[in-house]
Amino acid sequence: MIQRFLFSGTGGQGVITAALVFAEAAVFGEGLNAVQTQVYGPEARGGSARSDVIIADREIWFPKVLQPNVLICLSQLAYDRFSPLVRPGGVTITDPFYVTRWQHATSRALEIPLHETIVALNGGDGLSIQGINMCLLGALSRLIPVVSPESLHNAVERRFPARHRERNLQALEAGTTLVRERVTTF
Repeated sequence: MIQRFLFSGTGGQGVITAALVFAEAAVFGEGLNAVQTQVYGPEARGGSARSDVIIADREIWFPKVLQPNVLICLSQLAYDRFSPLVRPGGVTITDPFYVTRWQHATSRALEIPLHETIVALNGGDGLSIQGINMCLLGALSRLIPVVSPESLHNAVERRFPARHRERNLQALEAGTTLVRERVTTF
């Protein structure tokens, strides 16, 4: 088994942190091999961000994702740039708040209302998207069951300091609940 994930969006959305937590959960929680690489624009917030994660039950020989099995796009620019790269039969995951999809014949498309879920979790504050990355991981654990929700929960507990831990765990749970209630798995 080998799964190639490409997390993409803009700076400030936490796509690189999400990829790190995802890879750590695969290694420490599932006993799999994982490699994570990242690229981001020079801007601290608002610039492009990309992180590749490869998870396998065997050695990983090359750390870069050229054709992802799963593409996650949290910005229109990322979607326009990376959606043609998805392997035939792969999955493209977007949030309709950030991305207007166009048809790509070789991959399956799935829209998940992450922004809407996080705004509701943050008490209706439309300016705060803190936790969107953890919400994404919760949803991803249900859609592509390579890493379990329990392994992600443990990875979040290890990675975040106490003052941020509970908020991130709530966002993670919101993502798993979102998929159980509103989205069909692949």
